[in-house]
Amino acid sequence: MLELYHHGSSTCAAKVRFALAEKALPYEAHYVDILRGENFRPEYLKLNPQAVVPTLVHDGEVLVESTVICEYLDDAFPDRPLRPASARDRARMRLWTKAVDESLQPATKYVTYASCHRHILKRLPPDKFEQYMRGPEGEAAIRVAGDPAWVQSKRAIVELGIAAPGVAEKFRIYDLYLQKMDDALRARPWLAGATFSLADVSLAPYVNRLDMLGMSELWTRSRPRLADWFARVQARPTFKPCFRDVCPPDLAHDLATYGAQSWPEVRRILG
Repeated sequence: MLELYHHGSSTCAAKVRFALAEKALPYEAHYVDILRGENFRPEYLKLNPQAVVPTLVHDGEVLVESTVICEYLDDAFPDRPLRPASARDRARMRLWTKAVDESLQPATKYVTYASCHRHILKRLPPDKFEQYMRGPEGEAAIRVAGDPAWVQSKRAIVELGIAAPGVAEKFRIYDLYLQKMDDALRARPWLAGATFSLADVSLAPYVNRLDMLGMSELWTRSRPRLADWFARVQARPTFKPCFRDVCPPDLAHDLATYGAQSWPEVRRILG
């Protein structure tokens, strides 16, 4: 039995939902509203002391870290493989998933919170807001952050938005990877090769994040190969159930509304 603890705006959770759907694996879903602090509930912290989503439980075995979970699913359930057949293409795939973990996911936290989630957090009662801002204590806080700077930065991001220190740099990192994707797609139809793979599964949530923030101009105007790739990803029957349908309407509205408000400043930053 597979159980997934997830949230509608988590790019990491979306990645795992997408992998599960592409492999046609049924699972029991548990929604953890991280924007209301449900990830700090004691029963969830027992599963994931980092207080992040996703968490996958397979026959009682608890797995964390979305990239690890996706590869685990491909190992445990070999039907409908999501890793390319050739060693060369598998290496390409892992370079993309490594880039997500090391660069794009940390940048996306800044992008999302500065553009949208800061407004949602401000609706919390003062005690819940402070709990969220503090997060887990000590070493766990560093693990949650992915990079230690996030722990110190998030209060400024919530208060200042895109003007907060470091946010513009993260938008530039995001833009850099959009260009890398467009360049890679010049040589092959999918990011790692001739077949749809975990590389595409891993990057789709990050392009979708910008799309839901109303920032698709970053590829529709000047990156035609990326635009075509995302159109093909969206056309997959698994896409809508894994991305748009699972995002609560009020959250989708907030992403679109606040993203549109942020877009002029983002466009100025990226030139």
